[in-house]
Amino acid sequence: MIKFLDLKTINLKYKKEFNNELNNILENGWFIMGNKLSNFEKEYAKYCNTKYCIGVANGLDALTLIFRAYKELKLIDDFDEIIVPANTYIASILSISSNNLKPILIEPDEATYNINYNLVREKITNKTKAILAVHLYGQTANITELKIIAKEYNLLIIEDAAQAQGAKHNENMSGSLGDAAAHSFYPGKNLGALGDGGAITTNDKKLADLLLALRNYGSQVKYNNIYKGFNSRLDELQAAFLSIKLKYLDEDNNRRREVAFKYLSRITNPLLKLPYEDKFNKHVWHLFVLMTEFRDELQEYLTLNNIQTVIHYPIPPHKQIAYKEFNNRTYPITEKIHNQVISIPISPVIQDHEVDYVVEILNKFKSI
Repeated sequence: MIKFLDLKTINLKYKKEFNNELNNILENGWFIMGNKLSNFEKEYAKYCNTKYCIGVANGLDALTLIFRAYKELKLIDDFDEIIVPANTYIASILSISSNNLKPILIEPDEATYNINYNLVREKITNKTKAILAVHLYGQTANITELKIIAKEYNLLIIEDAAQAQGAKHNENMSGSLGDAAAHSFYPGKNLGALGDGGAITTNDKKLADLLLALRNYGSQVKYNNIYKGFNSRLDELQAAFLSIKLKYLDEDNNRRREVAFKYLSRITNPLLKLPYEDKFNKHVWHLFVLMTEFRDELQEYLTLNNIQTVIHYPIPPHKQIAYKEFNNRTYPITEKIHNQVISIPISPVIQDHEVDYVVEILNKFKSI
């Protein structure tokens, strides 16, 4: 079976370095909010070309804390509206609603799957305060156009960069494209921890200082709580592991690009719609997503041929039971995407012969 994502092989190549860091942490006995975290925060801020990085427990917390911080800064109030793509993963929506804010769902561009900036203006009201730009599948949203809109209406731009570590828009790094950005280090991400993890990047010192307190029970000095905060901290072990893997991120992303190029140039089956890379972007191919009207049949066929696939995501947010207030809405492009997409294997450790086999089997689909 060709695995969709072989996390064991991905991480075993760092085993010696991981063990050295584990031993260092065990010897120094400092497990939370220590030098490993502060070192990683500096390294990741530099990588993203931002002044500040705040390590947190996971990607959802990163988004949630950003909105909470802007509320504390009085830039966003209860019941304000946040524009967000309708076809995103539910975490993007959860971060908005959990802050007592209103998500305004926008259909995506059919080519890139990212938010269709041409539809944003018609949804802006006097309650709109921010655009949540989700960089889906490893490609940045069209930040150039979104910034024009944001400037016109005095809106914040918040990046959901959970799937886009190392991606660029006009040579500018994801995580530095808006006012603040949320990152996920879930194990399957391009930069994945060996557990959960997340971070926030920004160039805004006031926001960064506030987030440092909010992630730590709302405290800047122990036992003195200024805000009603959270317990959301990236621990020393995960920070140390991430520092190791960050050194190899560009190399790993380049391998993903090699694999994606082979898929794009050699998959010729007319029943399969291939992904599109915007000319302004440098895609990092977190996922390689095909679209087909025969999705379920294709998945069964690939499984029978020992190729593992995943569907990202089978149910759009507005059809989830958790958001029953949206269940009667229709977003045709979003629903088409969720009904037809299928993700095929792509990773830094997939072998060339495996890529060749995936291409061969895909090109034979329904041709026999």
